[in-house]
Amino acid sequence: MVSNTGAALLDAIVLAVVSHETQGTYGYKITQDVRQAIDISESTLYPVLRRLQKDGCLETYDMEFGGRNRRYYRITEAGMAQLNLYRNEWTLYSTRISNLFVGSEET
Repeated sequence: MVSNTGAALLDAIVLAVVSHETQGTYGYKITQDVRQAIDISESTLYPVLRRLQKDGCLETYDMEFGGRNRRYYRITEAGMAQLNLYRNEWTLYSTRISNLFVGSEET
């Protein structure tokens, strides 16, 4: 994550958001939840969702809602493993940055 903070951080945030919904969640709701952390457009989010699906981190299913099909995204076991890796990397990364801000010499 540290070497490619932008894309990897976005992947981590999306996986975290989707992981909170055991039955899955849909694109617009994911966008709204991600926006609590970073500013993102739907046009930026959907390629991320497709990539995570292609990589086996997310699976999809369609369900009728209001007379239309709505695509839902659910995290897979591989996605949970990737999310846990991101969480561990984030803890290390954020600790190092925080230490720099407070002037700590610990790494």
